[in-house]
Order: sequence, then structure tokens, then C-alpha cells
Amino acid sequence: MRGFDVTDTPALIGWIDETAARFGGLDVLVNNAGIGAFGHVDEISPELRRHVMAVDLDAVFFGCRAALPHLRKTRSCIVNTASISGLYADPGLAAYNAAKAGVINLTRVMAADHGPEGIRVNCICPGPVATPLLTPIAGEPAVAAEYARLVPLGRIGEPEEMASAIAFLASDDARYVSGAAIVVDGGLTAQTGQPSFDRIVRDRHWEKEMIR
Repeated sequence: MRGFDVTDTPALIGWIDETAARFGGLDVLVNNAGIGAFGHVDEISPELRRHVMAVDLDAVFFGCRAALPHLRKTRSCIVNTASISGLYADPGLAAYNAAKAGVINLTRVMAADHGPEGIRVNCICPGPVATPLLTPIAGEPAVAAEYARLVPLGRIGEPEEMASAIAFLASDDARYVSGAAIVVDGGLTAQTGQPSFDRIVRDRHWEKEMIR
């Protein structure tokens, strides 16, 4: 299949219609395009903010819109790629965080609106993943070490691990799952983000006194 720019809405609609025609229907739509941009609200240019929203949120909206007529026929599903950045804040990523939060709530409202038509809508919320979006930063030794410290599983995720979560949500095994935002982050957001009390206490050898 040909590639295209997801911000080109006519091309996006045409690609979905072409795919459905070629394969005799549409069983699942996966919205997975994404970009990031650094900047506080008063720093990021209006043009860059609009581009982030166009790729990360608008393309999801219009992709879903184009897919719905086909999915009504198959009573199938949509899986969107959101982010833990849509659930919690990342300093310096105002536009990206806002867009991904929009994807999560768009997923929920579509699940409510289109569930009666037999269409399930879910999203995954990845943590750090070894993709071109993150690798330039995560490849820095200090950043990689920080991820190893913060993520309970001790590493950033692999694209195949995100694909497995998407495949589950698209499968009949998830036939009663709709409106869910599945976190796939190695346990990163299972923590509060506060200093590690466990490490502080044990480094000071206070544990024997404190756990009696």
C-alpha cells in the first residue's frame, strides 16, 4: 500500500476507502502516527503546535471518521495509540501532552457513541519505546541510565511489545473491552514519582528499625 501524510485528510480518507475495497472490508483501524515537540505554552510556535495537533489528534479523529462506515458493516474495532503523556504531565511537552490526552478521551467518547453499533474503540498508552521519536534522546547514556532507574522492568520498551498490546485489543480475546486506555510502560506509572523511600531508607540502614 502507498504511503501518505496523515495530515492530508483527503489522502487519509482515500487510503482507508482503498484498503477496504482491496480487502473486501475493514476489520480494524489502528491509528499510530505521532510526533513530539518541545516547548512550554508560551514558547512553542503556533505553527508547530498546530502541526503536533494535526498529526497526533486530528489525524486520529478523521481516520476514525473515515473508517466508521466500513466498521459498521464488520462490527469491528479501532485501536488508537495514545501515551502515558496523555495521562500525566511531562515538563516541556505541552502540545504533545495535550494532543495525547485528546486521543484518550476521543477513544472513550467513541466507545460510548459507537458501542451500540457493535464497534469497540480502545487505546494503548505506551511509556518509553525504542522508536525514532525517542531514540535520539534515550540513546544518551545518562538518559538511558535514568530510564533504567525509573522503570521497574529496568529498560525502555520495544515496538513489538506495543504491537502485542494492539493485537490483543484488536482480537476476539478483547471482545468485551471497549473505552479502555491500556498502559504499556514497564510499570513506570505504577509509581507516584516521589523520591524512592525504599532506596533512601536502605541506603541509610534504617530499614530494620522502621519495619518492626
